[in-house]
Amino acid sequence: MNDNLLEIRNLAVEYHTDDAVIYAVNDINLTIKKGETIGLVGETGAGKTTIAKSILRILPSPQAKLVSGEIHFQGQDLLQLSEKEMRKIRGNKIAMIFQDPMTALNPIETVGFQIAETIRLHNKISRVEAERRACDMLELVGIPMERFGEYPHQFSGGMKQRVVIAMALACNPELLLADEPTTALDVTIQAQVLEMMQSLKDKLNTSVILITHDLGVVADFCDSVAVVYAGEIVERGTAQHIFDEAAHPYTLGLFGSLPKLDATERRLKPIKGLMPDPTNLPKGCRFYDRCPEATEKCAEAPPEDIEIAPGHTVKCVLARKM
Repeated sequence: MNDNLLEIRNLAVEYHTDDAVIYAVNDINLTIKKGETIGLVGETGAGKTTIAKSILRILPSPQAKLVSGEIHFQGQDLLQLSEKEMRKIRGNKIAMIFQDPMTALNPIETVGFQIAETIRLHNKISRVEAERRACDMLELVGIPMERFGEYPHQFSGGMKQRVVIAMALACNPELLLADEPTTALDVTIQAQVLEMMQSLKDKLNTSVILITHDLGVVADFCDSVAVVYAGEIVERGTAQHIFDEAAHPYTLGLFGSLPKLDATERRLKPIKGLMPDPTNLPKGCRFYDRCPEATEKCAEAPPEDIEIAPGHTVKCVLARKM
């Protein structure tokens, strides 16, 4: 029996401007099992948010163009569904926590109304019942139900993020897309929000795609990891694979640029240079110009995915030697 909840196959997305074509996502393949949490890690501009928005089909129009690919959710290809059919899935079976809680909420509606609106949209229930469920959701994320009638500006950043999470989980979605849900929060509130998300995930058995820059968050929260670079997944495996047996030079560079309390080095080792221009990607390996291990072969043709251990794949010609 197939326990895969979501399967992304050969996904490619471009953004068209008056001057150029931006190749944001290039031939992505990704599988998420029921109840699994996968972390998408990479630099800003790598294409992580574009992947999430492609799943929900909320890419900006007309700039974004979905060039190719399939996104199968519970046996359905989401890219073949009508807009009416997708509206039944968004917020109901698949929900998203957006990066900035300050802009994710409507400033002229109460937080309780916004949560109740989501519930009523996908359930044939009365307004009173929807409001009761909204109050339950507020309590679930640690906000007293007495604040149901308050407006977003009356909440702190951390409390706003809790409201956004309550809204995303209001209909018990089977897949939650969390786009850097703790980036705007201080460390203490970040830990509380992540602990709450983990508790809710376990309670509701929700699958999660977590987009983040923070490898510490990935270590605490994720079962598996996909490292994204210049629109490609360059390494994929379990959290243990990535943290203990990282093989791609980019992944190793990410770990090398992190401060370590037990290290004797006085300076960090950042990855040199910048990501390639997304309007003019190199013919060979996208990491070629920044890779300390690069050879002439790396510049000639794009590397293929190589499985170096069961479930651990690396897009690097050097992987065969590891």
